[in-house]
Amino acid sequence: MLRFFLFLLFFCQAVQSLRICSFNVRSFGESKRTKPEIIEVIVEIISRCDIMLLMEIKDNSNRICPFLLEKLNGQSEGEYNFVVSNRLGRRNYKEQYAFFYRLKRVSVKQTYQYPDLQPGDEDAFSREPFVVWFTSPRTVVREFVIISMHTMPEMAVREIDELYDVFLDVKLRWKTKNFIFMGDFNAGCGYVAKKQWKNIRLRNHTDFVWIIDDKSDTTVKPTTHCPYDRVVLHGDKLINAIVPDSANIFDFQSAFSMTEEQALAVSDHFPIEFQLRTTRHYSRRRARSCRALV
Repeated sequence: MLRFFLFLLFFCQAVQSLRICSFNVRSFGESKRTKPEIIEVIVEIISRCDIMLLMEIKDNSNRICPFLLEKLNGQSEGEYNFVVSNRLGRRNYKEQYAFFYRLKRVSVKQTYQYPDLQPGDEDAFSREPFVVWFTSPRTVVREFVIISMHTMPEMAVREIDELYDVFLDVKLRWKTKNFIFMGDFNAGCGYVAKKQWKNIRLRNHTDFVWIIDDKSDTTVKPTTHCPYDRVVLHGDKLINAIVPDSANIFDFQSAFSMTEEQALAVSDHFPIEFQLRTTRHYSRRRARSCRALV
């Protein structure tokens, strides 16, 4: 009975906002897919979120996302769907981005695979950003674009800077003012030195807001303290819709009482997240429903 009450309490708190997450799952291929103890943790992590960006999907057979969706919809509250990018990367090494999203909370308006063909600056990205335009009728900001990014560590400074060109491209393509950039930017430690931030337009233009700061640690290993994974926002309405202090790093190792070895079998990164406020009308209606349940 206590567990049921705690679940209701968590659920009622969660529905008052839209939780958006990003997770580098680290080499999510066939080997990881066949390990139930790992899949269970990944499903639990995704089910906390209304939108989840997954990175480092390595799937030649297009089996992982449908498999994960089946598991997710079999044991989570609310049905999910997904959109997935092309297989991206130079030469033989390929990865995919995927967005899993809760159908009752958001819908996908359009997707766009950035072509990385800017004249004079072709092939700037190791894994070209995958861009998704979401509509969210129950939140204060009703639509927003998410630009996903997993940089090559040695090229992190250049690739983070190049996101500004992606922003300009998408802004011309779609009529929106609300942008979220998120993913594994490798934006810290030895890959982005302090003196290099001045060369990154997404950082030195003041209308972009970074909500995971430089002192954060998004890594699982206790021997590292690096803010690799980031969220950057653009658009006054979107920025004002953020739930205060909701930018967070989800320590699944601690939350699920895992050993370091067990956690690293899932990933060497922790997920990052933040929340958008719902409209007053929706919040009041959900509050009444929750009081009735409890």
